[in-house]
Amino acid sequence: MKSSRLLSIILLLQTRGRMTAAQLAGELEVSVRTVYRDVEALHAAGVPLYGDAGHSGGYRLLAGYRTRLTGLNAAEAEALFLAGVPGPAAQLGLGQDLAAAQLKLRAALPPELRGQADRMRARFHLDAPGWYADDDDLRFLPRVADAVWQGRMLEVRYRRWKEPTDVERRLAPYGLVLKAGRWYVVAAADPGAEPRTYRVDQILELTVLEEECSPPEGFDLAAHWRRHQEDFHARLHRGAAVVRLSPRGAAGLDGAAARALAATGAAEPGGWIRATLPIESLDHAHRTFLALGVDAEVLAPPELRARLAGTSRALAARYAGS
Repeated sequence: MKSSRLLSIILLLQTRGRMTAAQLAGELEVSVRTVYRDVEALHAAGVPLYGDAGHSGGYRLLAGYRTRLTGLNAAEAEALFLAGVPGPAAQLGLGQDLAAAQLKLRAALPPELRGQADRMRARFHLDAPGWYADDDDLRFLPRVADAVWQGRMLEVRYRRWKEPTDVERRLAPYGLVLKAGRWYVVAAADPGAEPRTYRVDQILELTVLEEECSPPEGFDLAAHWRRHQEDFHARLHRGAAVVRLSPRGAAGLDGAAARALAATGAAEPGGWIRATLPIESLDHAHRTFLALGVDAEVLAPPELRARLAGTSRALAARYAGS
């Protein structure tokens, strides 16, 4: 968008000094002609930008000019990274800091950019959690976040899915992840141990310790999360089913099943598709394919087909007698 490009030009010149129109065009992935028009727009907005002709020429900002992002404190600067997600910012305890940072950022923009930013905020809203999801218990999230930022050890009582369900853990927190509206803390049982993932809403009690900790050298939170998701899906889908699907049945698939359908699907007469789909377990697959009704036929494994056939006969008998 034009408003984003104009701000990018200011920041590029502010941080790098003189740049030619060709260099700016390369950075912004636009034409040189577009850069010329953007520079004219910045001039009209009152930005002290001028160009030098010649071999060593280019555009520069007036010496000492800076965008007016003055007065930001550390908490507000951190909140800027969440400027598009006010809900999570509030959950982290940064709601007021985010509001103050947005006001200062808006005041620093030229009038044209300010209007563009206002229109963008009025037309886009992010609501990350899925439908029908209950609100998680996030009373400990701000303290967990503070421990992550300050590098402090945690003592927690944590509820997990297997027995014993309630356990005590001593954790070195390395980072926070927000996935589909749910917060996770990536932490190691002791500094240097392999980090694991814990749901913040399953923390029952929490104590922030004075003991310091820090992620191991070279630790990459985003890369760790990608590996965690890959391992989770590998453990989740331990089997496969060969199925026939009607067009309506195929349209009802999502996630890993939809991806597998696209990769393995073969057309059959009447618009049906034969494909090999991943399954978590016989029980889960039984419920999933039963929900598709007459729009799906399981061909293999035999035990899954037999269970679906038995359920179908039982349903037919029940409704025949009503």
